[in-house]
Amino acid sequence: MSEAAADKPGGDIAALAKGGRTNFLGFLLRLAARLPFLFIAGQLYGAEAVGRFASALILVELVALVSSIGEKRGLAQRLVDGEEDQAQLIADSMLVALVFSIIGAAILYAFPAPLFPSGEYTDLDRLIVLAIPGFALTEIVLAAQAYKFDIATTVRARAVVEPWSISILAGVFFFIPQISESGLAMAYLASIYAGLAAALRPFFRTYGLPGSWVPNPLRIARMIMRALPLAVADAIEWGTRRLDIFILGLFAGPIAVGIYYMAQQVASLPQKLKTSFEPILGPVITAKLKEKDYAAIARQVCQVGFWIVAAQAGIALALGIPGEALMGLFGNGGEFVPGTGALAFLLAAEVVAATAVVAEAALIYVARVRNLWVSIGTIVLQGLLTVGAMLLIDQLDFGSAARADYFRAAAAAAALMLALAAASVIKAVMLSRILQHPINNWRWPLVWATAAAVAVGQVVIMLPEWAELAFGIPAILGVYGWIIWTRGFGPEDRVLFRRRKSDDDNQALAAEKTDT
Repeated sequence: MSEAAADKPGGDIAALAKGGRTNFLGFLLRLAARLPFLFIAGQLYGAEAVGRFASALILVELVALVSSIGEKRGLAQRLVDGEEDQAQLIADSMLVALVFSIIGAAILYAFPAPLFPSGEYTDLDRLIVLAIPGFALTEIVLAAQAYKFDIATTVRARAVVEPWSISILAGVFFFIPQISESGLAMAYLASIYAGLAAALRPFFRTYGLPGSWVPNPLRIARMIMRALPLAVADAIEWGTRRLDIFILGLFAGPIAVGIYYMAQQVASLPQKLKTSFEPILGPVITAKLKEKDYAAIARQVCQVGFWIVAAQAGIALALGIPGEALMGLFGNGGEFVPGTGALAFLLAAEVVAATAVVAEAALIYVARVRNLWVSIGTIVLQGLLTVGAMLLIDQLDFGSAARADYFRAAAAAAALMLALAAASVIKAVMLSRILQHPINNWRWPLVWATAAAVAVGQVVIMLPEWAELAFGIPAILGVYGWIIWTRGFGPEDRVLFRRRKSDDDNQALAAEKTDT
């Protein structure tokens, strides 16, 4: 977006809408690709194999995220403030990420016990650590493209290439005897590098090679020190979505972990809506910070926050009400149905977390250390709540160990929901005090739309399971979306659904806001 465009009334909201619209398409594409993977993993590999894969994935993605030193969100500010050639600044980031990720991968390969708490793994399973450098580099490349407002590359890599690669290869590898036992890990590894390849081509077209770039230890050290708070905050925010699996793995067996992971994957589909706006929200906020236009930042955070909450609540209702039928798709004999309770809490957690996510998009630039402490407090609270729930369940009689494990899964999800709700309240209050403008994503039409969707849902759950999914999900989304559109959306909200916006439209929008 040019500076001129940014100055036009509604220009920032239009830019946010365009980026979110592009990534929303990515969400739909990711949904279309992820569901086949969940079906293949559940039907062919089973809950126990999925549980082992999920346990390994926790550390692989955590190490990769830490190795990228927070550049997913911090790179935009470095490029705005930096005087050096942009390709050279990005090369510094990629070098650090590559070195850190190779070290992390080597350590985990040599000591694989943390990856596989059950102690069951093959030599091919250990190779999943090779995904760490590819994951870290992809994060930086996509952040660099997002700085140029190229969200299409993120959609292509993360919503098309990666999910379809893992879905197709997981199915293929299952039928190759030498690989089948480690098919999920091998499919994941291949998908990461397929995504990186898809991202690198437009990246080099945009920035080219770094030319006369020479690594400077002092410059790189300053970059790392500046990035540390953001890198830790990223790791903690990500960790809140994985700590539950880690703790559950300590108290329950791999089958329960596999069931929980499957529920988490379904619930993470609406989570992608939050990340739809992250690449575009960062550059817009940094531009307004340079102008010290705090009112505009507050307006952008509230606007995007409402879009995310409205969309996630609708998807959570559509997936959660027919949850048993949905979970029944992924395994033979209803193997994953006991994860329905966990699914409901996880979907609710995504809704309550939206405020924290959009508030943090600004806090990382205006109060990164305080934001870090709140993030640390969030994950500590989640850990305490989760462990407390596990210990409480140990004291109760559920009739069988398997039944107790199912309650553990639901309790872990509930602990996550409560911790994220607390973080949302604290971060919204903190940001409003810093900006001296209120941060509030709440609108009453959310209640009316939810009530109508729940009423429709009571009819839906009386249908056969296939009809719940085929007709029930569209019906719930339809009535919810109609109320949000007619009662909840104002003129600026509808920008999200317009492909083009002329100067006259922008001016009319500004006049309408003034009259209001």
